[in-house]
This record gives sequence, structure tokens and C-alpha cells, in this order.
Amino acid sequence: MISVVIPAFNEQENIPAAAERLGGILAPLSDYELIFVDDGSKDGTWELIKQLGETDEHIRGLHFSRNFGKEGAVFAGLKAADGDCVAVIDCDLQHPPELLEKMYAAWKNGAEVVEAVKASRGKEGIIYKLFAKTFYRMMKNSSAIDLDGASDYKLMDRKVVNALNEMPERLTFFRALSSWVGFRTERVEFDVAPRNAGKTKWSFRKLFRYAISSITSFTNVPMQIITWSGVLFFIFAVILAIQTLVNFCTGKAADGFSTVILLLLIIGSILMLGIGIMGYYLSKIYEEIKQRPRYIVSEESGRRQRREDNK
Repeated sequence: MISVVIPAFNEQENIPAAAERLGGILAPLSDYELIFVDDGSKDGTWELIKQLGETDEHIRGLHFSRNFGKEGAVFAGLKAADGDCVAVIDCDLQHPPELLEKMYAAWKNGAEVVEAVKASRGKEGIIYKLFAKTFYRMMKNSSAIDLDGASDYKLMDRKVVNALNEMPERLTFFRALSSWVGFRTERVEFDVAPRNAGKTKWSFRKLFRYAISSITSFTNVPMQIITWSGVLFFIFAVILAIQTLVNFCTGKAADGFSTVILLLLIIGSILMLGIGIMGYYLSKIYEEIKQRPRYIVSEESGRRQRREDNK
């Protein structure tokens, strides 16, 4: 059986279309289940998921007590999935469901992770593309994991899903973790399609916060920035010291008031940057050691829920 995890946040316009297209594609391939994870939506997303689950035994639903974010929704779906292989796909259908046929065939032929890689990023602004490229380059340089063109659209063998579910950390980055675990991986390309309906829930501010959280939870690059800044400033200080000594010995020494002010500003900025970065990492450690759950499921619907009710 194949399980498909579909995170959804305020996606009531896309739920029926996603269920219909995915069902039509998966039915000829294998027994399947669609797991819609409602990430605390404020619209009619959960009501639609429950209605679909009442008429279609292949559809299950998880409803969060509040919005916990996409990472929590993905891992909730992975934990609930019963399939021999599990796929993760966006609800807005920008990840073409038709690609699942090729991904499923690759899994049948021995691939344990099938990654859907973006051949093109669709209609994205120049600033967004530059931001994404910079983010992926930082991840590659710091962790040796190449995420260029990567997406959350993946199909994984049961052993891979089990490995991800066993990871204890609360601050997760699914796109990187699914590569970090290794296993036999195959890539397939796709072109990002336009949204089926509605508007994206990802503003630039949310994407920036998501990127910072992902970098700090998966790499120590920001901590290294402090060291690099210290080295550069040390070199600058040595050059300035040599210049000052030469000017003093030749009788050309100036008052240097502007230089002193400039040095104080630079040193103060570097110190504040370092304290800020260390404080951010400390806050992440604080969140981890509290051991709070990644998400809270307040309600379930569909096949599993009916089985439990009948016990």
C-alpha cells in the first residue's frame, strides 16, 4: 500500500481537487490512503476532510489543535501512515500528482528515496529565487547536503519513514533530514505548476523565518560567522596597528578621533551580532530540552478512526 501525506493550512479550495486527482492516479497502481493533515486551519478545510473521509474509505484526516507549521504536519502524517511506501505532496497541486506514477515505479525498482527535484521554479520573483539559491548554497557548504532544486515532494520506503520517525529532535527540517538519513536515492525532475486555487500562505517574512530556523536547526554556520568576523577584524586591527606605528615613527600621527569612533562601532557591532547568534542558538536548545511535542492532534477522521471506534 502507498500512503500519501498532504499537509493543509486554509486550503478548502484545493482539498476536493487534490483528493480526486490523487485518487484517480493511485487507484490503478496500488491500494492507497490519503492522509490530509489540517494544520489548524481557520476556514472549512477540516470539515471538507471529514466529509470526504465519510464517503471515501481511502481518505483519512488529522486535525491539529492549533497551527504548528508545515514541519509538524509532515511528521504527523509520516507517523500516522500505514503504507509500505509514503509520499509527501503539497495540497495546492503545484507538485504534479501525475509524477507519483514514475516515483512509485522507481520505488518498485529498488529506490528507497525518490526525490522530486524542481527543473524550474515556476513564476517566482528574482528576489525569491536569489534568496532560495543563497539558502541552498549555505546548506550545501555547511552540511554537504545538496538541496538545490529540492522540494518536500518525496516518496520514501517504509524503512526510511521509520528512521525519520525515530529521530527525537523537535525542531525539524524534513527536506534536509530526508536526505541526511541516506538510503538508495533516485531523483526525478518536475516543473512547478501554478496553484490550483487560492493564494500561497508563505509570505517572504514567513519564508525568511523558516530559512533561519532550518539553518540553525541543521547547521552551525551562524556560529562560525562570529569566528570569521573575529579573524577578519584581527587582520584589520594588525594592518591598522602597523599604519599607526609607521605614522608615529615618522611624526605624521593624527589625532585619530574618527578612527577610534569607527573602531568602537565595528567592535560593538560584531559583539552584538555574536551575542544575538548565540542567544538564538540558546533559544533553540531551550525549546529542545523542554521536550514538548511537535504537534497536538485534536481530532482524527477516516478509516483508522472508524476501526478504533468499532473496537
